[in-house]
Amino acid sequence: MRDLAYTRAQALPGLLRQRIAILDGAMGTMIQRFKLDEAQYRGERFKDFHKDVKGNNELLSLTRPDLIGDIHKGYLAAGADLIETNTFGATTVAQADYDMAHLAAEMNLQSARLARAACDQYSTPEHPRYVVGALGPTPKTASISPDVNDPGARNTSFEELRAAYYEQVQALVEGGSDVLLVETIFDTLNAKAALFAIDEYFEASGQRLPLIISGTVTDASGRILSGQTVSAFWHSVRHAQPLAIGLNCALGAALMRPYIQELARVAGDTFISCYPNAGLPNPMSETGFDETPEVTSRLLREFAEQGLVNIVGGCCGTTPEHIGAIHQAVRPLSPRGLGAGPFYREAA
Repeated sequence: MRDLAYTRAQALPGLLRQRIAILDGAMGTMIQRFKLDEAQYRGERFKDFHKDVKGNNELLSLTRPDLIGDIHKGYLAAGADLIETNTFGATTVAQADYDMAHLAAEMNLQSARLARAACDQYSTPEHPRYVVGALGPTPKTASISPDVNDPGARNTSFEELRAAYYEQVQALVEGGSDVLLVETIFDTLNAKAALFAIDEYFEASGQRLPLIISGTVTDASGRILSGQTVSAFWHSVRHAQPLAIGLNCALGAALMRPYIQELARVAGDTFISCYPNAGLPNPMSETGFDETPEVTSRLLREFAEQGLVNIVGGCCGTTPEHIGAIHQAVRPLSPRGLGAGPFYREAA
């Protein structure tokens, strides 16, 4: 399994030089379509659990693996090359909100296996599909006080985050991930804890997989929540030598454009990823967001035409229909060009 993952990892930089790769869309948006109730989240295994678990989407990898697998397959059928695991909140820190921290490792392992099975089903020698082990942010932040009256207060520590991410990485890799993705970063210090844990695991295991890092610009200030500009964010994480650096969530593509342009300018030797929300929130729409597949795909095509991106996909509000439209829109276009970065020299 590890040898296969490394072989796929070595092939990925070549793919990104040849064409624009397609990342999948939102997991949460698709889960919401099923309108699951508390009992369906619990399943038989957790029917007597002492706390409500509705909304704990990562638990569904254990109680409804069929549903999670079908969502993955929907995105693969739409043309996705890269499938994220259902592990956005599968850390001990996040799962503590449900009193399920003890299940975090199992959630990551099972989620990676579900994505691996779906990718293997759709992969061909000419078109391999990649499992992206997703490490999301946690409900706790190492840089920002949770108490407006006490700026020095913190509800977590670097060490707590590092340990949580290490457990997550270990299970994601053991489950068959080809790539690791630290995503939706709103606090650079949290991200550094994840990157430290990843490097620690790589050193301990002797296995090194490609890494994608994706920050989140929260508003028109052009900064992530902990205060950094896009350029500053890049310089804070570039030591991790990622395969790709990018932005996701919070904004639709139209509002994200200047920040992707800035990132493409400063990260000259690194691939660029972009997976925006489907525009602005709209509670009246089926997905909860404004943009139709036609609108999102047109905007991302413009990014590709401007030579800004190597990986595109969707975040909140996007569906297989969005991903299929994005795939068709960018298919004829060339990826952003760049020189050989650190990972590719090592893997070559």
